[in-house]
Amino acid sequence: MLPAQDLELLRKTLGRDLTDVEIACFENLWSEHCSYRSTKTLLRTLPTTGSEVLLGPGDDAAIVRFSDTCALAIGMESHNHPSYVDPYDGAATGVGGIVRDVLSMGARPIALMDPLYFGPLASEKNRYLFEHVVAGIGDYGNCIGVPVVRGELVFDPSYSGNPLVNVVCVGTVKPDRYITARVKRPGSHLVLIGSSTGRDGLGGASFASRDLAEDAEAADRPSVQVGDPYTEKLLIDAILAMAETGKVLSCRDLGAAGLAGASSEMASTFGAVIYADRVHLRETGMTPREIMLAESQERMLIEVAPEDVALMGEIAEKYDLRWSDIGEVIEEPRYIVKFHGETVADLPIDLLVGGAPLCAWDKKPYSAETPFVRPTMPVKDLALAVLSHPDVARKNWVYEQYDKDVQLQSVSLVHDAAVLRLEDKALVLSCGCNPRHIYLKPFEGTANAVIENASNLACLGADPLCIVDCLNFASPEHPETYWQLEQSILGLGDAARKIETPIVGGNVSLYNESDEFGTQIKPTPSLGMVGRGEIRRWTAPKSGEKLALIGKTEPDFGGSVLDAVTGCGGSAPAMADPAVVAVVRDLVREGRVTTATDLSRGGLLAALAKIAPRADVTLTGDPLEELFSETYGRFLVAVPDESALAGVEGRIIGTVGGDALTLRLKGETVVITPEELETALSTTTRTMRF
Repeated sequence: MLPAQDLELLRKTLGRDLTDVEIACFENLWSEHCSYRSTKTLLRTLPTTGSEVLLGPGDDAAIVRFSDTCALAIGMESHNHPSYVDPYDGAATGVGGIVRDVLSMGARPIALMDPLYFGPLASEKNRYLFEHVVAGIGDYGNCIGVPVVRGELVFDPSYSGNPLVNVVCVGTVKPDRYITARVKRPGSHLVLIGSSTGRDGLGGASFASRDLAEDAEAADRPSVQVGDPYTEKLLIDAILAMAETGKVLSCRDLGAAGLAGASSEMASTFGAVIYADRVHLRETGMTPREIMLAESQERMLIEVAPEDVALMGEIAEKYDLRWSDIGEVIEEPRYIVKFHGETVADLPIDLLVGGAPLCAWDKKPYSAETPFVRPTMPVKDLALAVLSHPDVARKNWVYEQYDKDVQLQSVSLVHDAAVLRLEDKALVLSCGCNPRHIYLKPFEGTANAVIENASNLACLGADPLCIVDCLNFASPEHPETYWQLEQSILGLGDAARKIETPIVGGNVSLYNESDEFGTQIKPTPSLGMVGRGEIRRWTAPKSGEKLALIGKTEPDFGGSVLDAVTGCGGSAPAMADPAVVAVVRDLVREGRVTTATDLSRGGLLAALAKIAPRADVTLTGDPLEELFSETYGRFLVAVPDESALAGVEGRIIGTVGGDALTLRLKGETVVITPEELETALSTTTRTMRF
């Protein structure tokens, strides 16, 4: 996997041939997954600082101040390729990895979010992937006692052969007690804690940096790690106990590139000697290359003073965990690996960790929007088709598999955003993006993903604190893909600046395409957003209350759910004005609205089905535009009376209550009964249960 030009560059730089361990280290640490060779320049354009940011991008997780006595550790990762090859273990270890990223900061993990993207459920293979990914996430999260409080589901043919499994983790730590991942002083020791090292996950980082071949399920299975959530729970408790002593100088999770990746990146402020023969193993006959590059799960590396090694060992043993004193920090900026007295790697540490040459790819703009062709189906049939689409239908089948209330901080987990009690305030969380819109307009679509997540927080009265991202794209070697990538990152940065919210971390996942299915994923810059506000529960509107629409509707059908079910085409939404988000946030805070929801997938129709499934609504404009357009920056709110909207540009469209959802449209009246709504909205659950 190490490109010939890289190998030649290394030979020239070092003035010698490389050992097999050194080649393996560079193969993984210079991979796209670890080095961001294609995106580093673009990522530098993003806003990453703010008054509440204590530690921005570059560590295992970011640290953001929540209050004077509480900070958040937050990170986001993908586990896409492994989740196709082995969906249960791939998804489970994706959860385990991001939890350890947060744990390595000395933070207690308190919440997870899981944006997921699959091919259509009509395919048996996609149903299999969906079922086992959800089971992997649910089983792992439930066993370690960290609730999955929010998620997203998108289904599109472009994900057949390459589903996306993205996970956000949030933890809490005292603002002055968090740990970082870079070693602090020469002479300190590096101690490995947790599971024994086996041969699982070999080459995982390089595996994640290429597309999936037709024989991926068989050929790449050794690249997939196998997780053990019970060991992870012990590891969480042990690392937190170690952090509490104040003697852990630095800490890092063993993730991509295994011990080689963790120890070299951790020691990059100075240098390190690693004694590979001291690593506790679960298999015999392992070579130095296997020991250093295996991605066995549930392992952490800590830096402590020599006199504190025994104390850390005692804590590890208390939690029935194995540990090994496997190295030391040195002043010389070199990365040295020894095995039974023989030096098997000796490299300039800066070359290994930060020396990967950047990639410069060609870019080619494209135009994928098509003229709108008006569907000929009756409006009611269109409405039921949109409500039945799995992007809109209820997600009960997924959420019922997750323990959402463990840790007893969950306040409200339905609809727009999750609300958790943290001290005397609300921690409010949202995630996701709309890949179909982003494919048509990468800049505007990604900007709108920022605004939509901020809108979800506004519906619960919360201000955004920070954003993390998972930038999932196909191969950057395709000029059109690299243009998508560039435009998406620019749109992300532009919208983040407009709402004054820093992007504090995330990851990039490229080469998401499949030889087997001949697919390239749609651009999927999935976001996680956390905010702060007063503690509020989502409240259903009362019968007799008025429904009002805030924000201007445009004929935005391109990339909509209506487009997905009819192929109608049309223009994708322009970038929304974030000013309306602040207006609705203030309405919620002032108690002027009973219920608020933003309009996104499925347009106004989906919003009505969500918050007012029994209502009488009158719409005077074009019925398709009124019901199915997916213009951003719009909200459906319920108010006791019209006076609650004084000073706000909005229009009353109906009244809550009645026996059905009655839509009085130009030229016809459409009545959708509760039974019809239930049948449509339960489509995904019925598909997966039967």
